[in-house]
Amino acid sequence: MTADTDTLRTVAAPTKLTPRESRIIWLLLGAAFVVILNETIMNVAIPHLMIDLSITALAAQWLTTAFMLTMAVVIPITGFLLQRFTTRQAFIGGMTLFSLGTMVAAFAPGFEVLLVARVIQASGTAIMMPLLMTTIMTLVPARARGRMMGMVSVVISVAPAIGPTLSGIILETLGWRWMFGVVLPIAIVMLLIGAKWVTNVGETTRAPIDVLSIILSALGFGGLVYGLSQIGGASAHGTSAVAVAAAEIATMTMWVALSVGVVALGLFIWRQLILQRKDDALLDLRVFRSKNFSIAMGQMLVLSLTFFGTLAVLPLYLQHVLGLSPLDTGLIVLPGALIMGFTGPLIGSIYDRWGTQVLIIPGSIIASAALWFFSTVGETTPVWVIVAAHVTLSLGLAMSFTPLFTASLGSLEKRFYSYGSAIVGTVQQVAGAAGIAVFIAVMSGVTAGAISGGAETVAAEAAGVRAAFLLGAIISLLSVAGSFFVRKPADQLEGAHFAH
Repeated sequence: MTADTDTLRTVAAPTKLTPRESRIIWLLLGAAFVVILNETIMNVAIPHLMIDLSITALAAQWLTTAFMLTMAVVIPITGFLLQRFTTRQAFIGGMTLFSLGTMVAAFAPGFEVLLVARVIQASGTAIMMPLLMTTIMTLVPARARGRMMGMVSVVISVAPAIGPTLSGIILETLGWRWMFGVVLPIAIVMLLIGAKWVTNVGETTRAPIDVLSIILSALGFGGLVYGLSQIGGASAHGTSAVAVAAAEIATMTMWVALSVGVVALGLFIWRQLILQRKDDALLDLRVFRSKNFSIAMGQMLVLSLTFFGTLAVLPLYLQHVLGLSPLDTGLIVLPGALIMGFTGPLIGSIYDRWGTQVLIIPGSIIASAALWFFSTVGETTPVWVIVAAHVTLSLGLAMSFTPLFTASLGSLEKRFYSYGSAIVGTVQQVAGAAGIAVFIAVMSGVTAGAISGGAETVAAEAAGVRAAFLLGAIISLLSVAGSFFVRKPADQLEGAHFAH
């Protein structure tokens, strides 16, 4: 630990947080809410940006793709960054990057500058969630971590749900620049308050930065996420020469990106296994020596894949099959997102008292049952039934995610908290990209096949949606089976976790 570090824990685990520790966590929760809110505001604005900036749909989509790619590249590195830099330094760095990117976006003269701004924003966003989760694990006593991780569920569920609605209101009244103009002063205020009140948690190390690991990480995780994002384009169908050429290019790009990603990721893992012998790894993979952590990450991968795949397909079903407007679509999925977020603290409290299985087992069964129902939807399914099914799915996921966050990280030694947090974020990013890609590819392929077989467009799209959800339902059975094996870490290790 450096001499100027303000150590918040010098004795074995106290029973509750001090006012200063509580203030740190709430500041981090607020900052994380702001940066994650920003993640989802861009999708609704793409049609407006195409007109105002005179760009194509493909170019506009890069404003979302670049953000996602940057997150996939930066998050794996945060495990090392949180070891190398103090809590205060990481907070100021992350919020400064996010605020700078937001300011550049608000005043961007054209598409190119706006794209750079989104990359800067994503760099800051990628730091905040691992920082929040690592700080919670370091400060919060084991017996109370579930409730606090439930607050993290509020952040990661409610903020993305509010984003599109807020974006729609701003676009209709003020214009797209104000999406960033509204967020900017909030981000700056959070930065200034955090710079004053956030103090340092835990110890830092002086491990050297391994440039080769950074390059391999960027190529590996970035290649996988970008390759997965191209699956939808590669599966597109059309009879025109332009459509065929576009599909061929997308297919080639997809395979090149995936191949580079797989090879680079393999080399990255090999490199980390060597470096971790000297405690110099960029992403220490010894976390997977914990059986409970490994099983929980498998659960997280399956649930994230089905969750993000559902988020991508359900709006298309509501708009293309049921003929609803984007605003109606947002209102339909809003109750589920709010349920998923606001039940987080209650679910966390249940975890603290009774452990994982009372939540994860029924939660995974509920989520799987909802997906099996979605695999039966059609052109005449009542909207209220869709709302009820989505709320049910969201509740099942909420009963799973909060215990998984807490049990997985709680299974690790304290020195591995930052690496574990980085891996949790990485699994979510990669699995989310895979879920979106696979669900959309299946939906598009079945839809095209049905149309070529003579089906009407709406009926064909309904068949494609059912096929995508059927795949998700089948995959979800893996989470049901795995739910029986996740355990709550023993609270008696708490003193060892907090001792310095």
